[in-house]
Amino acid sequence: MIVCPNCNHPNPDGAVQCEACYTPLPATIHCPSCGATVQADAAFCGQCGYNLHSSNVAVVTPVAASNVIVSNLAIEESPAITPNPIQAMLQPEDLELNIPANSTLPPTTVVAEPVAEPIAEPVAELNKAIPTLEALESSPAPVQIPLPVASPVTASKTQLQQIVARVFHVQSNQEIELPQTLSVIHMGKPNDRIPPDIDVSGFANSEIVSRVHADIRVEGDAYYIEDVGSSNGTYVNNLPLLPGNRHRLRPGDRISLGKGDLVTFLFQLS
Repeated sequence: MIVCPNCNHPNPDGAVQCEACYTPLPATIHCPSCGATVQADAAFCGQCGYNLHSSNVAVVTPVAASNVIVSNLAIEESPAITPNPIQAMLQPEDLELNIPANSTLPPTTVVAEPVAEPIAEPVAELNKAIPTLEALESSPAPVQIPLPVASPVTASKTQLQQIVARVFHVQSNQEIELPQTLSVIHMGKPNDRIPPDIDVSGFANSEIVSRVHADIRVEGDAYYIEDVGSSNGTYVNNLPLLPGNRHRLRPGDRISLGKGDLVTFLFQLS
């Protein structure tokens, strides 16, 4: 028996969420001494008092790569600088530099860059290129081309279509649209604890459906169904859905509330 930490409701062993408030239940283990079911984070067994933390587990922490000392690093010597062969082309005396004869300075290479010749453009040519005020006033006005306007049909095609989920009741050929503002949609019959969002009390054979029977959960664009502790169970495509498990719904999935396929829905997306 697992007690809900939120509402203190006793739940059967193996349940993953509370039957009353749907709160996720803590994980449980078995006492190695007496076999009683206890919570995984408990320190002592509630039945026999066994110390659940008596066995210490050595934890080996990997050595961080930053703590490793790297030694004996090989220092690569920089390559020797190869003299430019052009340096021997020009000598200081060729450039008429005042350098003493006994100077120890190495010969310096001087590269002469070409000097661009000034571009002389007559002022008259510039005056011809600049339009006068009279020419601007006499020039015709530019023609404005109207931009095409998108038609309402074209604009509507660019809008994203919103996906609507529905369940189709097979026995009555009735279509029920799922509420788009709810993240959890309750299926069942009227009750004082959790009123249903999809009420099946008006359908035939509704006596096999529990008041709190199943939930459809919406997560993004995905829809999941789960049984919440019904008396006669929930079936998806003729397979029983175990309590605590959930099934992702796809278009065409067959949902049966109770045994015998008497209250059946088809999941649809449009």
